[in-house]
Amino acid sequence: MTVEDFSSGSRQTQSGSILHVDMDAFFVSVEILRRPELRGLPVAVGGSGSRGVVASASYEARAYGVSSAMPSGQARRLCPEIVFLPGDHELYSEVSGRIMGILRSFTPLVEPLSVDEAFLDVSGAHRPPVEIGHLIRKQVRTEEGINCAVGVAAVKFLAKLGSKLAKPEPTPSGPSGGAGVFEVPVGEELAFLSPRPVSDIWGVGPATLAHLNRVGIATIGELADFPLERLEGIVGKAHGRHMHNLANAIDPRPVIPETAAKSISHEKTFARDLHTQEDLGAELVALSDSVASRLRAAGVAGRTVIIKIRFGDFSTITRSHTLASSVDSGVVLAREAKRLLGSVDVAPGVRLIGVGVSDLEDHGQRQLSLEDASTPSWHDVDRAVDRIRDRFGSEVIQTGGAADGGPRGMGWSRQK
Repeated sequence: MTVEDFSSGSRQTQSGSILHVDMDAFFVSVEILRRPELRGLPVAVGGSGSRGVVASASYEARAYGVSSAMPSGQARRLCPEIVFLPGDHELYSEVSGRIMGILRSFTPLVEPLSVDEAFLDVSGAHRPPVEIGHLIRKQVRTEEGINCAVGVAAVKFLAKLGSKLAKPEPTPSGPSGGAGVFEVPVGEELAFLSPRPVSDIWGVGPATLAHLNRVGIATIGELADFPLERLEGIVGKAHGRHMHNLANAIDPRPVIPETAAKSISHEKTFARDLHTQEDLGAELVALSDSVASRLRAAGVAGRTVIIKIRFGDFSTITRSHTLASSVDSGVVLAREAKRLLGSVDVAPGVRLIGVGVSDLEDHGQRQLSLEDASTPSWHDVDRAVDRIRDRFGSEVIQTGGAADGGPRGMGWSRQK
């Protein structure tokens, strides 16, 4: 099936035409493709140190209770033989881009949620939605060697729940069962939802679940029948109405295609807390270089610089500044990031720091600032570095020093 099979004249979502496609253990699946000797073993992608967390776990690891966002130390206690691999986000983004291209060959109405999942609206397609789901699974598996699950329903909430139910079960010997494609039939939504646990509702976390359990709500059916006014009094008006609508299969949100990234960012978690502006500033230089390189690779530049800081007690803050013109230079980005950092008291200890750029625009539309015009050599240097990395790899040349507002504050070193 190609995008030409899609009838562009039909834009209204029809019953059963929403698909949610979710890759199975995406990061781990990509890693095993290039390291097939790990197939069948408990594997996790993430930080292996005492401060690391699991980003993705194989089904073999999940059978021991390992899950995403779990501290790495806890994962090792649950599964001492687990193999930890560092993340390769450039590779994951590359594979994700190809997968999203596959999805867009079935319909132009694709809304990515992350690198490994997306909603599709196939209301204008000439094939039944369930058939499209099976074709997507087959094509992703054939072209990328990765399995995915597909949920089919009339609304987003149910489609996402369907993809969860379509996935296999974890066992020590690997994934077992799983329909691959799970449909919530039109007209049977309430019957399907009624016996399911109320925790399946989006937005029902531990605190909300405790409030609901205290008033005798354990299933979605009980939530659907609960008086709306009372529910709003318990969890708040907006949250209560949101949950009540989903419990009654009401979810009017359309699939909104996303044609470009809204921001580009990179962050780092430290093995031990950092307490000084100098140490953190040096980290910002490397992160800024990475973000700037990705901006240039994507052919975009951005105006708003953002830093993210997570302290040792897990409290998190952000600081941002919007520039007069957009940037894609690591030098400028590092300087602005350090300026933002200067307004923060880091003495209590920083666990994680990140740099991001938003308000992106096509590089061809970028207007040079007066600073750009006065220091054009940095753009030449940036692009020379890009060419070296493209040819010899990203590790061959690294940033060195700290950006202190001038060219001498940031340099590159050749790695042997």
